[in-house]
Amino acid sequence: MLIDGFGRVATDLRVSLTDKCNLRCTYCMPAEGLDWLPKPQLLTDDEVVRLVRVGVELLGIQEVRYTGGEPLLRRGLVDIVRRTTALTPRPQVSLTTNGLGLAKLAAPLHEAGLDRVNVSLDTLDRDTFQKLSHRDRLADVLTGLTAAADAGLVPVKVNTVLMRGINDADAVPLLAYCLERGYELRFIEQMPLDAQHGWRRDDMITADEILDMLSPVYDLVPDGPSVRGSAPAETFVVDGGPARVGIIGSVTRPFCGACDRVRLTADGQIRNCLFAREESNLRDVMRAGISDAELADRWRAAVAGKRAGHGIDDPSFLQPARPMSAIGG
Repeated sequence: MLIDGFGRVATDLRVSLTDKCNLRCTYCMPAEGLDWLPKPQLLTDDEVVRLVRVGVELLGIQEVRYTGGEPLLRRGLVDIVRRTTALTPRPQVSLTTNGLGLAKLAAPLHEAGLDRVNVSLDTLDRDTFQKLSHRDRLADVLTGLTAAADAGLVPVKVNTVLMRGINDADAVPLLAYCLERGYELRFIEQMPLDAQHGWRRDDMITADEILDMLSPVYDLVPDGPSVRGSAPAETFVVDGGPARVGIIGSVTRPFCGACDRVRLTADGQIRNCLFAREESNLRDVMRAGISDAELADRWRAAVAGKRAGHGIDDPSFLQPARPMSAIGG
């Protein structure tokens, strides 16, 4: 298994398939975009599947989530999903996407075995969407959500980042929209992972503030025990259920003590945390010809050094050099 020095076991693998994206969300990258990774540095489809197979067969990985950048831009995505769901033991396989192109790919992905999808949606207002993402593509995202539900990629989950003075008025309308359609909404605190390094705690809408926005309109009751374990979201039953809403307070309510995640970047680096400043290169040693067993040993060694927490509240905290788009959500 992948066990760190604090006894945590990593069973959830996040795999970035590309650092490219077709939106320019302000909390992730600048309007002009970034310098993308050169293609020779990226893992090939076969290399992605091999590393995932090593994780599943030799290291106890039970869940695989494909991310980006925007993973729908990866031409081999459907085949990668199909080969992943064919592994034994079969992992749960999911996808985090901005929804552009999902209308076309939802059915093929479901046929390939994809279990479910998370779609980023920060507003229902067209002008606000364009301001946030520098693209006039809200209609395409909403169409993608419908296609995902129609294809059976349920429960469809929606990820929302609220930003002060920009889309904080959208909290209640977004929840109403998701409740009406049977989507599961997750609000996520804005994290210091923007390429511009412009994140400020004072600009962040906290988990407490999100609850304060929703509570006058909806009856929210904590769902289940107060200790959420490795689950990133605190979930609340809405108006007696069965609908639920989640709040991921990664900054103000961290879950580092029970974290079960490990990350693989599009260029083959193992990262133990979104905010890690260290990486372990599996790509180059894999290309040098080492065996699966040797890859597993190097992976175990990488995870063994995982830190106790992300350290955002520590005065010595430094934002990682890579932005979210180059790490994978």
